[in-house]
Amino acid sequence: MKYLYTIVLLTILGLSACKKEGINTNLDQSLEAWSDFKSSSNNTYSYIAYFGSWTGFHAETKLTVVNGKVTIRKYKSGHYKPNTNELVAENSWTESGATLNTHADGHPLLTIDEVYTKAKREWLSVDKKQNEIYFEAENNGIISSAGYVPKNCADDCFTGIKIKEIKVFVKEIK
Repeated sequence: MKYLYTIVLLTILGLSACKKEGINTNLDQSLEAWSDFKSSSNNTYSYIAYFGSWTGFHAETKLTVVNGKVTIRKYKSGHYKPNTNELVAENSWTESGATLNTHADGHPLLTIDEVYTKAKREWLSVDKKQNEIYFEAENNGIISSAGYVPKNCADDCFTGIKIKEIKVFVKEIK
């Protein structure tokens, strides 16, 4: 019985270590995919960070990064019509140049490099005993979700980022 207890304890410790290592391994692989994309795009891209609530509220911010600097931030929010994928926009705005970061709502002005740094230092390093930790890389291997939810929290408790699209930015012809 004594040996069985030791084996069970070692197995549990080993599995918990694998879970943490799994997040770190996935993060490292995702960083490699990001590095390749960043090089091929000359560090010029756009991405859409979003928030969706169980109430139907939805907000998304499209950030455009040119040569490693955020140059445009577009925001829209609203509610989905019941039982549809149609967003009824209630608020929208665009910032660029001197107007960057003049609105309180919307995703902060972060490059994807800064998103990875924040993910590693803040969102993925919280106490596992108190939080469920999430990391996904569904944008061709690049980060799509990183954050945590406090255990026993019921609604809209995710702290972190969700990204639904990362694309090479091509300047629009007007």
